[in-house]
Amino acid sequence: MESVKSQSYEVHLDELAKAAINQHIANKNYSKIFLLVDENTKEHCLPIFKEIFDHSIDSLLEIKSGEENKHIHTCLQLWEDLSNFDGDRKSILINLGGGVLTDMGGFVASTFKRGIDFINIPTTLLSMVDASIGGKTGVDLGSLKNQVGVINQPQMVLIFPKFLKTLDARQTKSGYAEMLKHGLIRDKAYWEDIVAKADFTDAARIQKSIAIKNDVVLQDPTEQGVRKILNFGHTLGHAIESYCLDNPNKKTLLHGEAIAAGMILEGYLSHELRGLSKLALDEIKKAFLTYFDKVEFTEDDIDAILQLLKYDKKNSHGNVNFVLLQDIGNAATDIKIPEELFSKAFAYYKE
Repeated sequence: MESVKSQSYEVHLDELAKAAINQHIANKNYSKIFLLVDENTKEHCLPIFKEIFDHSIDSLLEIKSGEENKHIHTCLQLWEDLSNFDGDRKSILINLGGGVLTDMGGFVASTFKRGIDFINIPTTLLSMVDASIGGKTGVDLGSLKNQVGVINQPQMVLIFPKFLKTLDARQTKSGYAEMLKHGLIRDKAYWEDIVAKADFTDAARIQKSIAIKNDVVLQDPTEQGVRKILNFGHTLGHAIESYCLDNPNKKTLLHGEAIAAGMILEGYLSHELRGLSKLALDEIKKAFLTYFDKVEFTEDDIDAILQLLKYDKKNSHGNVNFVLLQDIGNAATDIKIPEELFSKAFAYYKE
């Protein structure tokens, strides 16, 4: 399957991915090869990786899985591990895991010795279609998502759809939310295709989603303009995700589950402010509620979630900036929201 060319690297799939990593390692003469895993990818994905990888791993680094471990203390552990195992500027870190692991592994590599090479091998659908493109690395600050990080590109990203067989259904559906988002912001035909028939592991669709995100990123690598459309559903979605992560009385949501709710809410705001038709809005709500359970919000929950909006990374000069849809496949950025519309959006979500 054809590779996707990004800024300074390529995303390779399946057999091309296998050939690419083995040739790259053979040519580069790295002083140390480090492999980063969590307990899940160590058990389920490492055996598959060893069949793919023709070279020796010098040191295996392991972290605990989960968003709650995506913080600077885990980075400190990894920087110390790299140093204790004699890592130097000619080392490479291979990140084998989902978006939490590749975000954090990329950040650790980008800052250790002022930057060493890294390769990302995403093992979840979410990380394949989202975190694999764009070079965003980083960690959370408390429960606030991705507050500390840098944009830095990997040597390559390798997609092996066989890793998806190691996931439970909930994790796979979480990634499908990002695929649906790609259709909503950029490609109406793609949206209609993946809404009409769900296939969470289809390699051609994975490649299509990667290509859509890549096209946006190539136009705006540092998120000054059009790249912001990739944040549709994420302004409220990240606030919902952070609130549920930090509240012991709420079920912790996967990223895709939170942004699915966020896309319905921001779809309503799009209808009110950017002319998204009621028919399209209802279609969006129906599609997401087909795959994702409705999240229960009390008035206190909503107030707390709205308070978290001030920490969103897209904010500028004290303003909370939203991405909204003008139509399915057509998004607009930097939209300010009248405060009274938030309660109406949550009321529509609850209907």
